[in-house]
Amino acid sequence: MILARFHGFHPGLALGLAAALALLWGTPGRTQTGNFEVELNAAADVPGACRLTFVATNGTGVALTSTSYEVAVFDSAGVVSAIVVLEFGALPLNKTRVVQFDLPEFGCAKLSRILVNGQDQCLSAEGERDICMTALSASSRIPAIPFGL
Repeated sequence: MILARFHGFHPGLALGLAAALALLWGTPGRTQTGNFEVELNAAADVPGACRLTFVATNGTGVALTSTSYEVAVFDSAGVVSAIVVLEFGALPLNKTRVVQFDLPEFGCAKLSRILVNGQDQCLSAEGERDICMTALSASSRIPAIPFGL
């Protein structure tokens, strides 16, 4: 089992960011929804890893200075293969961020599901919050890799 911590932003972020901006271009400004939305937007094989691209939107009404989630990664047999912490960083109010994480030693075809185990960190200027889990709406655009609670 792999246990690791991954930080957002990798050199390949430009393509994922361009794709996300293309989807959002022309869309009216996002309004506060009360949700913290995290979407698995893309998965691509890169040398020695599966690169996951997430789109995260903070519609909670609270500016967040640091956010991260502990997730369980399931292989094609449905067995937990890794537990990792995905760090999304600061998410100001009504801000959308695109972040990428590389899962080393994984091919994307071997991933069957990603489960949010819990929040690792959810900080605002006032300190630790629970809103990153209580307001979380997790989804996936990739039918072969569900992402949720």
